[in-house]
Amino acid sequence: MSATPDSGHHEVIRGQIWRDGHKVDGFDLASISEHLRCENTLIWADLDCPSHETLTALADELDLNKFAIEDTIAAAERVKTVNYRNYTFMTVYAISEREPGTVPPPRDAVAGSPDHHSPFAWRAKTFTLQRISIFLKENALITVRLSPGFDMGQVATRWEEVGGEQYGIGALLHGLLDVVVDGHFDAVQRLDSDIEDLEETLFDDTMRSHDLQRRTFDLRKDLVLLRRVVVPMREVIAGIQRRRFENQAPPELDPHFSDLYDHALRAAEWTESLRDMVTTIFETNLSLADARLNTVMKKLTAWAGIVAVPTAITGYYGQNLDFPLFQTFTGFLVSTLLILVVVVALYVGFRRRDWL
Repeated sequence: MSATPDSGHHEVIRGQIWRDGHKVDGFDLASISEHLRCENTLIWADLDCPSHETLTALADELDLNKFAIEDTIAAAERVKTVNYRNYTFMTVYAISEREPGTVPPPRDAVAGSPDHHSPFAWRAKTFTLQRISIFLKENALITVRLSPGFDMGQVATRWEEVGGEQYGIGALLHGLLDVVVDGHFDAVQRLDSDIEDLEETLFDDTMRSHDLQRRTFDLRKDLVLLRRVVVPMREVIAGIQRRRFENQAPPELDPHFSDLYDHALRAAEWTESLRDMVTTIFETNLSLADARLNTVMKKLTAWAGIVAVPTAITGYYGQNLDFPLFQTFTGFLVSTLLILVVVVALYVGFRRRDWL
């Protein structure tokens, strides 16, 4: 693929045209319209951190609706598929694990940073989200990414595995979505492992309650962000399948898209089960905290009762009144023996009731 970088905007434009199964030398974004509707021709363009001028030129070249361009550069956009009159627009999110030790950028991250254009990435501690806008028109597939980091080489590899250019634009779209859904699976699996590790620390008395609550809150927040991306993917892929049937697309790719839909469905169901697990951990942690508090209160109450016995007895014998055994050694022995007997009886009784 040819590349045209723009250092001012860190812009990279890659593209390739195939005709009759062979690569056409050179690529120019302004020449895409010349190859549209040409038989046995396939067009793929990838815009990495494009400038406003480039997006405007793309809209003019492909006669794109202004609302689709606005969705492409919007600060926050949900996962969706929109079918316009002469093209299809899709928004998906690729997920990658955040490098250990890195800190998510703040809300006011500078423009051009890897996470600036991703509305969820700055809040996720476990992974980063990279939005990919897809324009599908005739025999052309255009991808727009507002932040670098997504490996398009994986897409090319998946595309070749299902037959390459011989299956047209459908194979290319399948390769892209297959990489995205696999990233979703990896992210869900990572959260599943983290949640299992957290479950093992629930009954660890050396774990600080504050640290446990913080980890639970972070995982719960990351899971909420993950659900916004993973769950709608099944509807996106289902819409693509319906369009393929309506347009009588070549049936060779139908098993691949069915398998892709199954993966998206499993990832969505797995995400829902993780939400139940996090909720269970959160509620169990609260229950354990209440149980520990009750245990502490029982112990304090038991010891207070034991300490009250010698206090009461010595207070009684400390009266400045004449009574039997007053100011005698025998009285001292009786009071001491009475304290020991009552204290031991209370201690044994509390131990049997598991208060001490």
